[in-house]
Amino acid sequence: MTLSTSYLTLFLPLLVLVAVLSEARIISNYGRPRLGETFYEEIRELLRQRLDEIENEVSVFEEEQPPRPEENPTWHGPESLGQISGVAVDRNGRPVIFHRGHHTWEYSTFNASYHYQELTRGPILQNTVLTLDPVTGEVIEGWGKSLFYMPHGLHIDVYGNVWLTDVALHQVFKFRRNARNPSLVLGQRFQPGSDSAHFCQPTTVAVAPAGEIIVADGYCNSRILVFNAAGGLLEVIPQPGEFLSLQVPHGLALLPELDVVCIADRENMRVTCPNVGLKRSRTRSPPLTIQQPDLGRVFGVASYGNYIYAVNGPTSPMIPVRGFTLDPRTERVVDHWSPLSSKFTQPHAIAVCPNETALYVVEIEPNKVWKFDLIRPDSKK
Repeated sequence: MTLSTSYLTLFLPLLVLVAVLSEARIISNYGRPRLGETFYEEIRELLRQRLDEIENEVSVFEEEQPPRPEENPTWHGPESLGQISGVAVDRNGRPVIFHRGHHTWEYSTFNASYHYQELTRGPILQNTVLTLDPVTGEVIEGWGKSLFYMPHGLHIDVYGNVWLTDVALHQVFKFRRNARNPSLVLGQRFQPGSDSAHFCQPTTVAVAPAGEIIVADGYCNSRILVFNAAGGLLEVIPQPGEFLSLQVPHGLALLPELDVVCIADRENMRVTCPNVGLKRSRTRSPPLTIQQPDLGRVFGVASYGNYIYAVNGPTSPMIPVRGFTLDPRTERVVDHWSPLSSKFTQPHAIAVCPNETALYVVEIEPNKVWKFDLIRPDSKK
């Protein structure tokens, strides 16, 4: 349904009412049904007014369109890395990535109860957290050596704290800016579980401006947990009986203005955005949900104002692996985008620069970092 059609449909009852009233007036004046010129003039004037309003609304809508990601042709990310599972951008606009070094996630890496099976290999001996130059892609600094076993999610909050998840350790870590030892650890080391003190392969974290910690947990539990800034549990989503079912919540993106967190609900092949109570609302309204036939398995999401940039991963030969621009307010796909120099293979995470001029996508096999410039629609006019 087009925008014009939808508006006309909404106002159809009004048009019918006008017609009835006009007909009634004509009957009253002349004693028998006869459509007069007054009726047609009223209809024409009403339609002219509504079409003028629609044109104005469409113009505003077009002005609000988010920038389109276009591959940066001069960017060259670092090579000889392990599987790159996470990406964020710090307050200085520098991309930060989380990679697995010489460790890889194979079928035998975990047993049927999700316990890590490669403890004898020890932790990853390379620096796993790397800060890159946003212009050249060169590694500026690195840390995280001998701390992690199977890196996954990475988030940098508004205060510069670095949040990391490790699916082998089943834990979430907070590192203060420039610190190399965690100031907060959630979950039990190497112990998967489904109670409030345990995670099972947590995928990622998002931290609200007020400090609430939102954890996607994850491959086994398929739930969202909300903690206060000190790590005290506030809420588990979904609650029993709630009409929301998640299947591997793989990525998170906060939209504070809408008071929702958007979830890359990977195996449900959608992005769903429930209210998680960040503004202390007592009741949860039905989530905003984007689910289209070509969306596929969504791996990563990142916010841009009230929009979402997302990347899918391998789903089926009929569904291309690419990027999406989503509008949760209208629950629709606004745009599709892809790199120009080659194709995505296995995108795993996505992050938008704080100054909203670029976004980054990381892939697993090939282990690659992509940079996209965010080009506004009016910049090419």
